[in-house]
Amino acid sequence: MVTIGVLGAGQAGSVFARAAISAGYDIVIANSRGPHTLRALVGDLGPRARAATAEEAAEAADVAFLAFPYAPHHRLPAAELAGKIVIDNNNYMPWRDGRFPEVDAGAATIQELRQRQLPQSLVVKAFSHVQFHGRVPARTPEDAVPALVRLARPRGARDRSALVVSSDHPEAVAFVTRLYDDLGFDAVDNSPLAESWRSAPGTPMWAPSVDGQTRAQLRRNLALAGAAG
Repeated sequence: MVTIGVLGAGQAGSVFARAAISAGYDIVIANSRGPHTLRALVGDLGPRARAATAEEAAEAADVAFLAFPYAPHHRLPAAELAGKIVIDNNNYMPWRDGRFPEVDAGAATIQELRQRQLPQSLVVKAFSHVQFHGRVPARTPEDAVPALVRLARPRGARDRSALVVSSDHPEAVAFVTRLYDDLGFDAVDNSPLAESWRSAPGTPMWAPSVDGQTRAQLRRNLALAGAAG
């Protein structure tokens, strides 16, 4: 069974960990404050989860999930993540993280900058447009459930939502496609990382992602971003 190292134990990391465990994956989770601060979370997640330092989680992982924004000063466990698939669910949000001139100029995407931080890893943009919190505004009690869980459907369901995956590495795309399927979603390949701006906040696919979009709808909305750009 695949072990996923979740680096970041906030809302995104903890919700992803719970969903992945429900799909049969093992989790090693870390935050910046140390494993002792994660005892309650790990106890809630159950026996398939354990806490570790970031370096230990990266070392133990077959695949890593980065649940924190990009910052150029971050020192990531690059040696421990070398040769491994690294899922990055980050989006470029200048109002949150500040501006990066290369991204503003269209010379690089935020995931290409992350790939530079981890030159020996297989970085893949995924889970970047599915919410890890409840719907705002809520319409029904079900809307309180995070969209990663609320929108999940069995394979073949007519209303199954699709999620984007972008990478320079086909094996990373293949893994995330299987992971999406295990969690209840179809996949749309929007590779390479240089094209990942198509699924950024403000593009045509962004607003429909709140309540999900089918594979055909998502492909169409990604193409509209290209036409607009």
